[in-house]
Amino acid sequence: MSVKERRRLVVFGQVKAGGLSVAKAGRVLGISQRQARRIWRRYLEEGDAGLVHRLRGQKGNRQCPAGLREQAVRLYRQHYSDFGATLACEYLQERHSLAVQAQTLRRWLTAEGLWQRRRKSKPQRQRRARRACFGELVQLDGSEHDWFEGRGGLGLCCLMVMVDDATGLTYAQFFPSETTQAAMSVLGDWARAYGLPQALYPDRHSIHRRNDQEADEIEARTGKRPPTQFGRALSELGVGLIWAGSPQAKGRVERENGTLQDRLVKALRVEGIADLATANAYLRKTFLPALNRRFAQEPAQSIDLHRQMSEAELHRALVERQMRQVGQDQCVSYQGQILQLRPALGAASLAGKQVAVETTLEGQLQGRWKGGLVAHQPLPQRPPAAGVRPSLRQRLAGRGPAYKPAATHPWRGRVLPRRPLGMLIGAVNAVNAVSVHVQAPRYPIPADPPS
Repeated sequence: MSVKERRRLVVFGQVKAGGLSVAKAGRVLGISQRQARRIWRRYLEEGDAGLVHRLRGQKGNRQCPAGLREQAVRLYRQHYSDFGATLACEYLQERHSLAVQAQTLRRWLTAEGLWQRRRKSKPQRQRRARRACFGELVQLDGSEHDWFEGRGGLGLCCLMVMVDDATGLTYAQFFPSETTQAAMSVLGDWARAYGLPQALYPDRHSIHRRNDQEADEIEARTGKRPPTQFGRALSELGVGLIWAGSPQAKGRVERENGTLQDRLVKALRVEGIADLATANAYLRKTFLPALNRRFAQEPAQSIDLHRQMSEAELHRALVERQMRQVGQDQCVSYQGQILQLRPALGAASLAGKQVAVETTLEGQLQGRWKGGLVAHQPLPQRPPAAGVRPSLRQRLAGRGPAYKPAATHPWRGRVLPRRPLGMLIGAVNAVNAVSVHVQAPRYPIPADPPS
């Protein structure tokens, strides 16, 4: 089953247990009530297999004929380059007998870079009600503040805060700064304590959303924004990602930050805590349990929508992953380091293949090929290629200082040094002047010798 189908399995399992209605399950999964009822009937009749999509591996019933896309895009370029998709479809039908749906043509034009989405005006905001179930939506934010008031030589630190939208349950952890590793670490702690939520609601920080121009261009062409490392991890874990459009949109976690900047700062001062490790232990054992007992509330529906995930799956997803091409010497370069890969005995060579190099939350490097780990060894420098004789300079590198011929060496007289043209002309003029001066007589010579 895919990640989406496994998510449906958890939700409809709650429906089967009587905790959720079919309509509520549809709202949690983001589908209509009609589709939710249809999936529910298949689930009752066929069990888990009823949640698998029926069209998997089959061709679409409404697939366009071969060559229609190229012909439609070509005619659009030639005659209707400034038309909208709807109007262009009408002209293609009337003048060229090409029947294309407007949304299909719009998708083709977006992929070719001929159409950009017209943004509508921003809607008026209004207060949003809490989600009904625990684990349905969790808000995430990082708060940089002088939490220790200068004690222990610490300045600004980041407190990563997670707040459940339905109950207000809070979890937090200190880090030196707001980074991808910090976001993954706090998500992993939440998953181990409660499970994986259905969706996460952070801001548009570059950790959660790519904000560069290349990502904008890819989204304009394909309709999808490329994920960050954190977004890729959430996708592998089956957790939805919703970006907040403003600080007010995730006001629950923003107000929690204000509460913590008042209460937690004073609590750390009273306890005399001046380092991150002690502060994190105090948060887990004392401060957060007391805070949640006082301020957390019961959800509208007593249903837990968290999904349990094994430690191995969490450890595999919560990493920073980069693809690298393996050289002929079974080495890859990663962040200024050279890693010598050591495949298992009898395994195929990895030369020329793309291997994933991962950095775990503990800072360890590991290679992965087709889902399995590949042993590696860091090297101080890249070894010389096999079969290539080292140069004279490399062979003499360990034999003392290099020999430099003197200025009077015969080798230096065989080839004229390269000098600018102006210097050569000046040298020639000087030689001519000297030759004229030598040939001229110093004293007048009489024409005839005396008799």
